[in-house]
Amino acid sequence: MSPIVVSLVGVVIIISITHLLFTRKKTSTYHGKLPPGSMGLPFLGETRQYFTPYSSFDIPPFVKQRRGLLIDIVRYGSIFKTSLVGTPLIISADAELNHIIFQQEGQAFESWYPTTFTQIFGPENLSTLKDIMYKYLKNMVLSLFGPESLKKMIFEVEDEVLTHLNQWCNKDTVELKDATAKMIFNLTAKKLISHDAESSSENLRENFDEIIKGLISFPLNIPGTAYHKCLQGRKKAMKMLRKLLQERKMKPRKLNEDFFDYVLEELSKEGTLLTEGIALDLMFVLLFASFETTSTTLTLAIKFLTDNPLVLQKLTEEHEIILKSRENVLDSRLSWKDYRSMTYTFMVINETLRLANIAPVISRKAIKDVSFKGYTIPAGWPVMVCPPAVHLDSSIYENPLEFNPSRWEGREVHGATKHFMAFGGGMRFCIGADFSKVQMAVFLHYLVTKYRWKPIKGGNTIRTPGLQFPDGFHACFATKSSSTN
Repeated sequence: MSPIVVSLVGVVIIISITHLLFTRKKTSTYHGKLPPGSMGLPFLGETRQYFTPYSSFDIPPFVKQRRGLLIDIVRYGSIFKTSLVGTPLIISADAELNHIIFQQEGQAFESWYPTTFTQIFGPENLSTLKDIMYKYLKNMVLSLFGPESLKKMIFEVEDEVLTHLNQWCNKDTVELKDATAKMIFNLTAKKLISHDAESSSENLRENFDEIIKGLISFPLNIPGTAYHKCLQGRKKAMKMLRKLLQERKMKPRKLNEDFFDYVLEELSKEGTLLTEGIALDLMFVLLFASFETTSTTLTLAIKFLTDNPLVLQKLTEEHEIILKSRENVLDSRLSWKDYRSMTYTFMVINETLRLANIAPVISRKAIKDVSFKGYTIPAGWPVMVCPPAVHLDSSIYENPLEFNPSRWEGREVHGATKHFMAFGGGMRFCIGADFSKVQMAVFLHYLVTKYRWKPIKGGNTIRTPGLQFPDGFHACFATKSSSTN
């Protein structure tokens, strides 16, 4: 790259950050002592250090160094201040403070994400809505993804899983991150908008792939950057959703066959709280969240099972017991009772989520001055909760970097706790958590009882800070009745 191009890029970066710096709201005055920390360079803050890639499953080096966990380096402790992309904020690696933040939603803290996230997910997306509107939308979503609906949906999940696993057996090699994403996106898109990827002329998932690549990237919106491609992906996806909304309004269906039908019914009610803008942003977020996080977790679970044969054996034994219990049943499909009996499976899922830390941070903002351990978090300041700092804390989890599902014996495996926040916590606990677990559990059931697989290449991970598989994870599949060679 020529020096002129480098200089131009540098100027654009500084202009972009300066714009962010001077257009954000001023923080309030406060009384008290800020947590320790460095605000880094003018304008840039510590952005470069924060986004530095690393390949370990350990606590992010950015947090680990500032927390004082590296040899010969003692820094700020479990709560510290920094500045990222022109925004001063607090990072919490403290389990107690994290718990308070989640429990004090609407009282001392509120949902907050940077402007760049709002540009990607929409100005009226679920994370920006508060109080009555948030609860209203949450209840709408739970009408589709809540436990009662999932009891009926488990057969659809089963069909989708078997369809894709059988397809994988007919291929020489399968790239698992992409293949699991396709499987989960197909199911979710059918339930949400009756989208059939096989017959559709438009590749909806392709747009979401671009969004994922630029989601946690430097927010430089110029052609060629990951962030620019991300915004273009949103634009195309929203165009498709808006077109579908208009088509459905012109030709309404008699029965609620998908979530979009339910949304249209709500829009037609007198005095409804729902608007088309909120509805479209909701559909966009649900499509995105449903497949990216679950597919990454499943891919990592397969990798962990491949690398830990004793865990795989124990998981297989649990599911073979379920198979035997259904030997004399005419309908041999998985039941909700079978699903709820998968004790060790939930341990495997939780252990994968603990190590995966799919959400490297969960953001909130203080709505009043908050005192904690002698420090003040000023009103208006963002706070970034760091789940890996708790999930990988050796004082909470023995040998925290070891994949050991049995550590969950006697622990809560279905909700959020002070020491486990893979799905967030408090009133904003992920509304798709149950749906995600059903998909993973059903997939694992059939994977270990009916199929064999052999890794071919890849499987390495990198964090930027989101988890990625830079070389993919390739494997070949066969039914257990046939050879893997």
